[in-house]
Amino acid sequence: MRIALVSLAAVAAVAAATPALANEARIEARTGIVWNGSDSEAVGGVAVGYDYDLGEKFFVGVEGSADKILADNYRVSWGVGGRAGFKVTPTTKLYANSTWQSKFSKYGNSAVAVGGGVQQSLNNRVYGKVEYKHLLIGDNTPDADVGLIGLGVKF
Repeated sequence: MRIALVSLAAVAAVAAATPALANEARIEARTGIVWNGSDSEAVGGVAVGYDYDLGEKFFVGVEGSADKILADNYRVSWGVGGRAGFKVTPTTKLYANSTWQSKFSKYGNSAVAVGGGVQQSLNNRVYGKVEYKHLLIGDNTPDADVGLIGLGVKF
């Protein structure tokens, strides 16, 4: 557990030290539930990302993440991926995403996550979001689903 906390703190420190560029850089803390057909567990993590505006309505972005199932015998799952979407209003983003995730346990498999979410600005710098991901695991391992809520800061 200490390794997971140190890893999450390191990701947060690197992201906080990254200079803000044009468009929108972001860092967030998130929590939620991961489940498959027979079991569910709490999950927590952090993500850093950068969104590029494609005109006034559309955007694409890249994201890196570190998530951990909050139970024994699980490790940090590192993820890298992207998202694309549109601005429903100037303060609301609706998006689809896809991420490659490393395995949560030494006996598991890595996964490709596909899903989507809504990000709502709470003020000029702070946002909240709700996100769903379906984990395509493969190797005869049952797929899983993840529901996340997050709170972040934009730069």
